[in-house]
Amino acid sequence: MGFITRLLVFMSLFTGLVSGFALQKLPFIQFDEGYTHLFGDQNLIVHRDGKSVRLTLDERTGSGFVSNDIYLHGFFSSSIKLPADYSAGVVIAFYLSNGDLYEKNHDEIDFEFLGNIRGKEWRIQTNIYGNGSTHLGREERYNLWFDPTEDFHQYSILWSLSHIIFYVDNVPIREVKRTASMGGDFPAKPMSLYATIWDGSKWATDGGKYGVNYKYAPYVARFTDLILHGCAVDPTEKFPSCEDEAVENLQLASEITESQRNKMESFRRKHMTYSYCYDHMRYKVVLSECVVNPAEAKRLRVYDPVTFGGIPRGHRRGKHRSRSRLAGTESI
Repeated sequence: MGFITRLLVFMSLFTGLVSGFALQKLPFIQFDEGYTHLFGDQNLIVHRDGKSVRLTLDERTGSGFVSNDIYLHGFFSSSIKLPADYSAGVVIAFYLSNGDLYEKNHDEIDFEFLGNIRGKEWRIQTNIYGNGSTHLGREERYNLWFDPTEDFHQYSILWSLSHIIFYVDNVPIREVKRTASMGGDFPAKPMSLYATIWDGSKWATDGGKYGVNYKYAPYVARFTDLILHGCAVDPTEKFPSCEDEAVENLQLASEITESQRNKMESFRRKHMTYSYCYDHMRYKVVLSECVVNPAEAKRLRVYDPVTFGGIPRGHRRGKHRSRSRLAGTESI
């Protein structure tokens, strides 16, 4: 499929999105149409239907794949099933990055799935970097209202000129709006789409307290329902750009409806366990793109008064409520 044809398909599909977020209208693609093997040798297996992929982590290596094209904005999605049982230290990532093109000033938009010890839940982490701003972490972490190891669930990223929106099963869970003061901290350069599984023992579970135990290997992550709709660009162009209509359609698609916003607020109220916007230990001054929600701030202060309340560790009194109760296990 040539560049012009891909662009026309991209524009027509996003026109369909404008009238309402209709993810089911976007076709799934064959793995070989959109992706290529990144690393892991035999630890990456494409199903015989050509639409599903299995990534494995074992004692030898992790594995991963990457998009064939490089994109300047778009919608990127996959249904993923995570490994069950003991998974501490395991990291599964579904993300956009241009670190191979811009080693010192790369951009990144991340979905990261962080494993846990037996009996505790997987956690999701989202993050963004722009122009190499890795010193300013913009992480958020959440629990889920379902067990992500029992079945496939869809995880999606919408990236436009002014918005980044993360979705779980078509429910928006995080919205980042570009502000003038963010400058280059907002991802703005063309990126590839990656999916990987790897050993994050040094940090992924309780700050590295629990690492990968290869007694439980292999760890297998399954990907299907791959959606890869973006504005593919030539990385050799000095100032790559998309057609005006494609840009406009993306902007319109990134407007969250009232119903979607209500679902997002409900999710964040019940399931968000960390947000950099409320972390007084890291940021004495709230970063410009943060929209402080008093209800979120209050809930997180109760959840962790040291991190979110700025209370010195030696001055905490009493016991705060358990994380499991505050995180919630009910549906959104």
